[in-house]
Amino acid sequence: MDDDMEGGNLGPYQDRPRTFPSMKSKAYAPWICSPFHALGMHKIFRVLMRINSRILLVLLLVCFGAIFYIGASTSPIIVFVFSVCIISFFVSIYLTKWVLAKDEGPPEMSEISDAIRDGAEGFFRTQYGTISKMALLLGLFILGIYLFRNITPQQEASGLGRVTSAYITVAAFLFGALCSGVAGYVGMWVSVRANVRVSSAARRSAREALQIAVRAGGFSALVVVGMAVMGVAILYAILYVLLGVDSTGTMKSTDLPLLLVGYGFGASFVALFAQLGGGIYTKAADVGADLVGKVEQGIPEDDPRNPAVIADLVGDNVGDCAARGADLFESIAAEIISAMILGGTMAQRCKIEDPSGFILFPLVVHSFDLVVSSVGIFSIRNKRDSGVIGTIEDPMRTLEKGYSVTIFLAILTFGLSTWWLLYTEQAPSAWLHFALCGLVGIVTAYVFVWISKYYTDYKYEPVRTLALASSTGHGTNIIAGVSLGLESTALPVLVISLAIVSAFWLGRTSGLTDEAGNPTGGLFGTAVATMGMLSTAAYVLTMDMFGPIADNAGGIVEMSQQPESVREITDVLDAVGNTTKATTKGFAIGSAALASFLLFSAYMDEVAAFAQEPFKQVDIAIPEVFVGGLLGSMLIFLFSGWACAAVGRTAQEVVNEVRRQFIERPGIMEYKEKPDYGRCVSIVASASLREMIKPGALAIISPTVVGLLFRILGYYTGHPLLGAKVVASMLMFATVSGILMALFLNTAGGAWDNAKKYIETGALGGKGSDTHKAAVTGDTVGDPFKDTAGPSLHVLIKMLATITLVMAPIFLWLRNYNAAPGLDIEPRFMSKESQGLPPIVKGLSWTFFDSSCPKLESIVRKRLEKVFKDGVDQAAGLLRIHFHDCFVQGSDSDGSVLLDGSAGGPSEKTAIPNLTLRKEIQNN
Repeated sequence: MDDDMEGGNLGPYQDRPRTFPSMKSKAYAPWICSPFHALGMHKIFRVLMRINSRILLVLLLVCFGAIFYIGASTSPIIVFVFSVCIISFFVSIYLTKWVLAKDEGPPEMSEISDAIRDGAEGFFRTQYGTISKMALLLGLFILGIYLFRNITPQQEASGLGRVTSAYITVAAFLFGALCSGVAGYVGMWVSVRANVRVSSAARRSAREALQIAVRAGGFSALVVVGMAVMGVAILYAILYVLLGVDSTGTMKSTDLPLLLVGYGFGASFVALFAQLGGGIYTKAADVGADLVGKVEQGIPEDDPRNPAVIADLVGDNVGDCAARGADLFESIAAEIISAMILGGTMAQRCKIEDPSGFILFPLVVHSFDLVVSSVGIFSIRNKRDSGVIGTIEDPMRTLEKGYSVTIFLAILTFGLSTWWLLYTEQAPSAWLHFALCGLVGIVTAYVFVWISKYYTDYKYEPVRTLALASSTGHGTNIIAGVSLGLESTALPVLVISLAIVSAFWLGRTSGLTDEAGNPTGGLFGTAVATMGMLSTAAYVLTMDMFGPIADNAGGIVEMSQQPESVREITDVLDAVGNTTKATTKGFAIGSAALASFLLFSAYMDEVAAFAQEPFKQVDIAIPEVFVGGLLGSMLIFLFSGWACAAVGRTAQEVVNEVRRQFIERPGIMEYKEKPDYGRCVSIVASASLREMIKPGALAIISPTVVGLLFRILGYYTGHPLLGAKVVASMLMFATVSGILMALFLNTAGGAWDNAKKYIETGALGGKGSDTHKAAVTGDTVGDPFKDTAGPSLHVLIKMLATITLVMAPIFLWLRNYNAAPGLDIEPRFMSKESQGLPPIVKGLSWTFFDSSCPKLESIVRKRLEKVFKDGVDQAAGLLRIHFHDCFVQGSDSDGSVLLDGSAGGPSEKTAIPNLTLRKEIQNN
């Protein structure tokens, strides 16, 4: 490769002196006691791997017994979902055994791998110990809020009180946080064990190294997706059984998904801090290592003389593997829950006899995802080759073939799922419309991956143009990278806009209508499109996990001074890994955009359920609502700024430490002195944990504070839903701004990275040239963009939606009619003809209709004021309002109001009781 080792003048790899120091790392002493460490999760994994086949068979039988018991009490669909998830777990165990059976190579490789593993697991224990403590505190806060919040009339009618609802929400939150943490641990656990095996395999065959990296990533992906699906399914089944859902006088299955929102919030909470902490760690170490190592000292990437090299390799695991696993886990969980809410709402409005298919449809789709992605993973097989990189197939082409297999099978299984679960006699062709919605989502995912690849792969013009700009200096490199990132937002936005509109109208024209004949399938159509986009999520996550594993393998090969031919193989795999990471980030932001739209719709439905008032529009012409939008956009920019600043501050500490070691230990450059790797690891770990708190707290606190402040303002201005409206505006603007910002950050950062890789292939002067140094500067700027702020925004925009779902009840100020404090109103026997009537009383805490009827409003006001003026005793019993048929047709003059026992108007036997006013007078 490079003849003079970038200025080190040490000769080629094979001629270097073999004086590599022992890499056994020091014991890591976390500054916060970790419950994850107390649980010994790494020991649990080792125990599971050593269980013999007979015990595994017994455990399998016990699991299936529990599945059939719960399934008999809930739905056969749950049995199917559990069965597929458990089978996928056993497939992942097989993949793990297959990967771990490969050799670890010579001792120097194993020593480096052990150091990386110790650093990654030490940081993970510390980071997740911090996150778990914050999760417990937040759980107590949620419990306190829910004990004093309102509950929906449906929950009240089913006997679900505030206390029960509070404990269910908190339990779901903690369960979601736990599952998300385990998903992150799984992603890191396999990556720190597979990296050295990929390095060793690269000495024999590029194809074998590729297969090991893919199967290691496949293990993580199957476990992450399987846990997301299994967690929601378990929670749904337990609540179904405990609450006696669908029994007489209990909650309906269509209302049950609202109780699952805590699970999504718990997953989002952990994913946000995992992504922030891991992203700050990996990029601070990377920036510090590159600025001093490459630019100042002229040594190659992952050189063992760089004191920050181990911290850099550790960061690949905690930032790219653990954090990305938690990120995708949260995406799938949020999408499943929001789609279940929308499916249940639509089934209830359309009076579908068996709504379970619409509610559980997302779980089935992602169960099939596990099946088709497994086939795609196993389609990548090892073929004998000479190990010379020029004679083997392009690894990217191999991965794309596996993705094509997965997409083809996903289309077939998606169509089967819609026919199985979404067929209804009310609209026989609805399942076909929803199948097309799913196809829209699958195509959108593929197009997103292609667009991301076009803008970040150095085989295409944008990155090559960026590399060419580096030849004229550092400034032109930065300008070209920023302009590329800004331009790259156009195509994805057009694609996602077309997908949302297409899916909405396919769903709207499905033939499903409510009792008034209004089409109701539009929002569920977008939900189905989101499921389609995520129907290959396990394989996409496999490609994403492939990247950091290949990157680590290249670092181990470089540090252990393997022959140049081995490094060439890992360089190709690393370059492919950079592309797959960039493309999967495009996939992630596309799915986040669709999922956020669903969560926003679910939020509006939840507010309507609690307020007992339609909540279908957000009017930004209202000053307070417009201010909420500004605050939402501001939140995105402030969060991104704080995340990048956190990387910068931490990187400064790393740079200072690396410079200090080079000055105080001049023998490092001649391999005569050993760098203190542990010092850099310790600095980055402690700093990243400290820096992640500020932006994370901003994301969690902002929507809650805004909602409460405007709720108070709404109380004094007579607008009981003002807080909910402002938060809806904040959520809407934050989602739009967040999508655009994430697209910019991800694409610009990926393009800068691959422009540097392109130059390192020998183009435009190659390594060590001025062009290369300018490209390294651009890559340094892009590092916090693509691996810290950008991925964190994926989580942020979904977490904002899930936290508003959880906190929605406290944003509402449900006041009563001015002349009758304590008066509550609830729907009773709403006839189909009267569902389009205007509200009868302006100012009541619950209104069902869109406009007022002045004459009838006046009658009701006078009657109510007289009753409460004369005293409570004279108004005992229920106050009922009846309408003449002519009023149902729209006439004002013939409306009449009856109080119980009063005369006038139609008799109670012939009148249609549209609404019941329940009088609850406060004693004080």
